[in-house]
Amino acid sequence: MTAPTILFDLDGTLLSTAADLLASLNFIMGREGLRPLGAEEVGHQFGQGARAMIVHGYGLNRMQVEASRLDDLTELFVAHYAENMPGETTLFPGLVEALDRLEAAGMRLAVCTNKREDLALRLLGRLGILARFKAVGGGDSFPFRKPQGKHLVMTVKRAGGDPARAVMIGDSSSDILGAKEAGIPSIAVPFGYSDQPVASFGPDLIIKDYAELTAEAIERLLQARSATAKQNRAG
Repeated sequence: MTAPTILFDLDGTLLSTAADLLASLNFIMGREGLRPLGAEEVGHQFGQGARAMIVHGYGLNRMQVEASRLDDLTELFVAHYAENMPGETTLFPGLVEALDRLEAAGMRLAVCTNKREDLALRLLGRLGILARFKAVGGGDSFPFRKPQGKHLVMTVKRAGGDPARAVMIGDSSSDILGAKEAGIPSIAVPFGYSDQPVASFGPDLIIKDYAELTAEAIERLLQARSATAKQNRAG
């Protein structure tokens, strides 16, 4: 039987990246003569990407960014963010121990994120954990991205795994809805950047911290998925 593949979202799931994303956003705000923003004002936008954060920042300054300038401002944001990696970004508590447990059980680990692949690779590398993942599927790695289920499926295949033996772990609706579309069980974490309770997305399991992420929990989800698939075929 193929070893399970565990897909992790990046921002708000594997890593606490808000401080550095905020620094890059405020770099843009300062360059544009706008007031700096606090983390509480940005909120769930931390998980939405540079473009959305810039538009949000302008909105909080009661201004609209010109569409013709948004691409250039996004590139400036990304350049500032990349140059300062890893900055204050940290792994969420208990993550390393959870990865150890899953690897010891023979499971494949991979990252499925809407962050640009080059940025994800650089950040994971500078934090010293890139080698732990068999593959990274970024937001520009394929012609589709979360919440499209194909993003998850192709990341599993890039990692050498079987989508029928995969689980997605994330903090946002795009993670959980993407898993549903792909037919992959999902685990939600409540400590990320979602603007809604993660339970509202309908994940198969919610863990309050990484101490609850065990190989046994993964296997239970996969067994339940297999049983459901058999019932559907029989019906």
